[in-house]
Amino acid sequence: MPEIVKFVNSGATAISPAIAEKVLRLVPQWKLEFTQIAAPKFPHLVDQLEFLADAVEDSLEGAYKDLPYTTIAQSVFALIYAHKKIGIIPDYVLDLGRADDSSVVRAVLIQNEKPFAIYAGGRGVDWSRITSQP
Repeated sequence: MPEIVKFVNSGATAISPAIAEKVLRLVPQWKLEFTQIAAPKFPHLVDQLEFLADAVEDSLEGAYKDLPYTTIAQSVFALIYAHKKIGIIPDYVLDLGRADDSSVVRAVLIQNEKPFAIYAGGRGVDWSRITSQP
C-alpha cells in the first residue's frame, strides 16, 4: 500500500462524527478558500476539493445517505488537510506546495471510486472531470 494511502487511512480513523459536524459548518467558507488555489501543476485540485466538500455536505446533511462513513471520514480528512497551510509540503513552496494536498485528495478519490462515481452520477456531475484519472 502506498505511503500516502496509509497516511490518509490513518488520518481518517481520527475523524469522529463530532469532527465531521464541525467541518460541515466550515465547508462553505473552505469552498471559497479552495477556489483561490493557484496551482497550475495540479489543475484538477480545485474541482476535486469542491466535489469532496459537496459529498461531505450532502452526506452529513442527509441529502445523500449512500456514502460509507469511511468515505466521508477520508473526505473530511482530505478537506482538513487541504485547508491547513502547513502539511508534508508547506503550501508556500513554489510549484510544489499543493503536491501533498493533491496526493491526499487523489488517494481518497482512488480508494472510493465506485461510491463516488455513483454519487456523481446521481448529482449530474461528470465523474470524468473529477476522477483521479483526468
